[in-house]
Amino acid sequence: MRQCARIYSTLLSVLALIAICSPIAAQTKKAEVETLWRLLDYIAVDYPGAVDKGKVINEAEYSEMEEFSGTVVDGLAKLPPKPSRAALIVKSNELNTAIDNKVSPELVARQARLLATDLLRSYPVPLAPKTAPNVQNGKQLYAQNCASCHGMSGNGQGPDAGQLDPAPIAFTDAERARERSLFALYQVIGQGLDGTAMQSFAGLPAEDRWDMAAYAGSFAFKETSKGQELWKKDASVRALFPDLAALVSMTPANLGKQIGTEKADAVMAFLRTNPEVIGATATSTGSLALSRTKLKESLTAYRAGRKDKAETLALSAYLDGFEPLEPALASRDPTLLKAIERAMARVRAAIGDDLPVAEVESRIGALDRLFSEAETALDADQASQASAFVGAFTILLREGLEALLIVVAMIAFLRKAERPEVMPYVHGGWITALLAGGITWFAATYLIGISGASRELTEGFGSLFAAVILLFVGLWMHGKSRADEWQRYIGETMSKALSRGSAWFLFGLAFIVVYREVFETILFFAALWTADNGMTILAGSGAAILLLSVIAWAMLRYSRKLPIGRFFAYSSALMIVLTVILTGKGIAALQEAGLMSVTPLPYFPQISMLGIFPAVQSLIAQVLVIAVIAAGYWYNVRLKYIQDYSISDQNEF
Repeated sequence: MRQCARIYSTLLSVLALIAICSPIAAQTKKAEVETLWRLLDYIAVDYPGAVDKGKVINEAEYSEMEEFSGTVVDGLAKLPPKPSRAALIVKSNELNTAIDNKVSPELVARQARLLATDLLRSYPVPLAPKTAPNVQNGKQLYAQNCASCHGMSGNGQGPDAGQLDPAPIAFTDAERARERSLFALYQVIGQGLDGTAMQSFAGLPAEDRWDMAAYAGSFAFKETSKGQELWKKDASVRALFPDLAALVSMTPANLGKQIGTEKADAVMAFLRTNPEVIGATATSTGSLALSRTKLKESLTAYRAGRKDKAETLALSAYLDGFEPLEPALASRDPTLLKAIERAMARVRAAIGDDLPVAEVESRIGALDRLFSEAETALDADQASQASAFVGAFTILLREGLEALLIVVAMIAFLRKAERPEVMPYVHGGWITALLAGGITWFAATYLIGISGASRELTEGFGSLFAAVILLFVGLWMHGKSRADEWQRYIGETMSKALSRGSAWFLFGLAFIVVYREVFETILFFAALWTADNGMTILAGSGAAILLLSVIAWAMLRYSRKLPIGRFFAYSSALMIVLTVILTGKGIAALQEAGLMSVTPLPYFPQISMLGIFPAVQSLIAQVLVIAVIAAGYWYNVRLKYIQDYSISDQNEF
């Protein structure tokens, strides 16, 4: 009995020791990660002051960069083992080599930033305050603790500044401030800065340190009123700051790459002095952070047995969080985009099919890993002029080709029918669609925000409506694909078929097929457009328009030489193929909007351009359309046979 008591007592002692040491170990790991992140941030900001054009311009600064990069390599090796640690060490060695070789500051800064991002992804530490910083409290704390060195105005010329070596940082230095995030300032305030007089203020509560960081980060940016105006009027700017984590991790320099330096400085001036506005819009804009939050809430609701709530939140994770980011990701990594779309559909399907909680959690975990890859792909530093050009070119070519084929087929048909008086209706339809697209762009940019659900519903119903019309047109053309049938039709019903009502029908068809493509193209371009790549996107668009013009010219020229029967046969085939494509796209869009359930097929290929999606519902719809087409073709052939037989009997008689 006593032996059991001793064992029990020993076990309690071990458990108590673990309980005491675990928080200490966790705190130690957190401090080590924060230190490594701070060193990487310091390298990204200060390396340009050490090296220029492959030569050392400041020996002391360069020695510091070498020391810090070496410390990062050693520090990563001491972190707790994780599958991703080896990759981090490899990247840190690459950074170390880049500094040894005195490569360009731009490359070193990019490597350091990406490594810092990967570090926090593998070893998460809190990136943002729980509530918006109190800038007024930060001002008081700054006056008490910082002004003697950095000056009341943040110019680095406080009463004690002359006694310090190196001199205190001037927070008013805009060029340097653009490279500093609030998170970086928060880290320095909490840990101090070795080799300088900057001491640690770890004794202050975390909230106070965030308040000081927000205030210190506001000195260099003064256009608060202009920033407030931009924040209120430009939904695309608000979309960049879905939560406080986005605000405190964003550097003004990275923001400048997306909206322009002047605008970025103004927006940062407003947000760093009024961080509380972030919370008011955090739930209404798109971001991967918002998607993650919605998915966590969805999982919580599913665990609690609230299936309907879980389905709604999972759908919101896509429509409100991820869907607005699709255009940018499509231009940089289309394969990853498809993988995420599939993964999100699998999550919604798992909830809809009442799968075990563990399975839903597993699918959300897999999706979270894909989000991490997307964050890297969407990082502003990953963008390039080449990707912007290719993105604009492929988007406009892809979206414009379907509309072009239909409109050109209508024009060629009217030429064959020798009805030029109806041509203005077709031209009026597509021109009106372009004008409506311009109005849509203006409204989406300056007046209202177009939700993900609205976009998908517009695309879905527009696709299905166009598919129905093209189905009838295609079958009709197939029925007239013989020259004698066409001549008979011309003689008997042409005046009725191309009456004023039919002309307006052609106007409507041209409008729908073009506006559907214009609508999606505008939303894609709005997501891709930044101050730095505007001309590149215009160049890509111009190249696509040129190629589309060549295709249209070739089609019209070739169609004139085709015999009437062959023209109708080819046009019929084109309409039928587009019907199947638009059916698949329409069903997929309605599924993404949550209007239809989705049963994913994990290993089925996705070919978006052909309207093929790995889901049971869209494939069944396409099979049914093909069956209707086959029945229509059979009916046309049988009708021709009956007519030929009847004519033959009359001739014999």
